[in-house]
Amino acid sequence: MYFGAKIKLKDITLILLGAGNSTRFGLPTKKQWLYIDDMPLWLFVANQYKCYDFDQIIIVGGIDEIEYMKKFAPYTYVAGGNSRQESLQNGLNIVNTPWVLVSDIARCCIDHETIKNILDAKDEADCIVPTLDVVDTLYLQGKPIDRENAKLIQTPQLSRTNLLKEAVSTKNIYTDDSSAMKDKGHEILFVKGSDKIHKLTTKNDLNKLTCLKPPKPYTFTGFGLDTHAFEENKTMVLGGVDIKSPFGFKAHSDGDVAIHAIIDALLGAAGMGDIGELFPDTDMAYHNANSKELLISVADKIYGCGFCITHIDITIVAQTPKIAPYKESIRDVLAKILKIAPYHINIKATTGENLGFIGRKEGVSVHAVANLTYFDWTRL
Repeated sequence: MYFGAKIKLKDITLILLGAGNSTRFGLPTKKQWLYIDDMPLWLFVANQYKCYDFDQIIIVGGIDEIEYMKKFAPYTYVAGGNSRQESLQNGLNIVNTPWVLVSDIARCCIDHETIKNILDAKDEADCIVPTLDVVDTLYLQGKPIDRENAKLIQTPQLSRTNLLKEAVSTKNIYTDDSSAMKDKGHEILFVKGSDKIHKLTTKNDLNKLTCLKPPKPYTFTGFGLDTHAFEENKTMVLGGVDIKSPFGFKAHSDGDVAIHAIIDALLGAAGMGDIGELFPDTDMAYHNANSKELLISVADKIYGCGFCITHIDITIVAQTPKIAPYKESIRDVLAKILKIAPYHINIKATTGENLGFIGRKEGVSVHAVANLTYFDWTRL
C-alpha cells in the first residue's frame, strides 16, 4: 500500500534538513543543489515523499537560499542554523503534529520499504530508527570491538515531537535525533534499514547512488542592463578596472555599471531575481561598496546553487571615456572573479552617436548577457 495511493499521515510532519555548507563534499556546488535531471537534489528528495500525505513537509535550507528555494515548489521553508541540531530546532519550532519524521537531504535515494518499517512501528517506542548491521571488523582506539552489538544509524527517524523538541534543546551536540532521545532516557526502537539510503557525504558517494539521474544539458540565458550618470571628483571604475577620467559614476556603491549589468544577467539566468534584491541601495552596508566584491558574492552563489558560468558578453555604450584601451584589463579581471577562461568573456564598446544622455556625455549604459549550465557532477 506504500507504493500506490497517498498514505494519510496527518499526525506526522516531515522535516528535511538541507542547510549545510557541504564542506566535506569537496566541490564548489553544495550537494543539496546538485541537479538531478531538471531539479535540485533537495527538491528531488522532497518530491519522493509526496506519496505520503504528511501534515506538512518542512524543508530547512541555508538562510541565504530560502527565498530562492520558494520559487521551486510550495513546501514550507525554514532557515537553518550553524549546525544540524540548530537547523532541526528551527524546523521543530513550527511542528504541531504529535509525531515528526526527520531526514537529511543527503539521504537522497528513498527506500519505501524502510519507511514502511518505520511507520508500522509507530507507537511502539518514542523514536523509531532504521539501522544496518555492521559486517566489517571494527576497531575503537586501537582495539577491536564486538560488531554484533554495533549498528549503523540511518535516517529518516520518527520521534514523538514533544520529546524530540526537549531532547535537542540543549548545549550538548548530537549527530542525529536518536542520540539526543537516548540521552534523555527515551525508548529507542531499531527497525531494518536499507543499503539504498546511503548518505551522500563526499563526491565519491555519487557513484553509490543509483537513483540519481544526470543533469539536463540545458543552457540558461540572462540579460542585464544598467545605466549610471557621471559624478565629478569620483574615481571611475568599470568592469573592476580604474578608468582615467575626470568623473566617476553617481551611485550608492562605486557605480561599476558593467559589473552591475553582469550581476543582473547572472541572476536572471539562474532565476534569482535582480541586484536590487540582493544588494538594496537603501542598505548603508553597500554604500560605496566595491562592486568586485558584490560580483564575487554572486558568482559564489551561482556556483553553490548548482550552475556553471559558461559565457559572458557585454556591450558598453559610452561617448566618453574611450573603452578600447581597457578591454583586455576588464576581461582579465572579470575572468578571475568568475573563474572562467578570458576567451569566454566578450567585451564590445560603442558610442551613443552623439544622441541622448550618452551622446551628451552625461553617463554610460552597459548591456550584458550571461549563459549558465547545470554543474555536471557525472564528469567527476
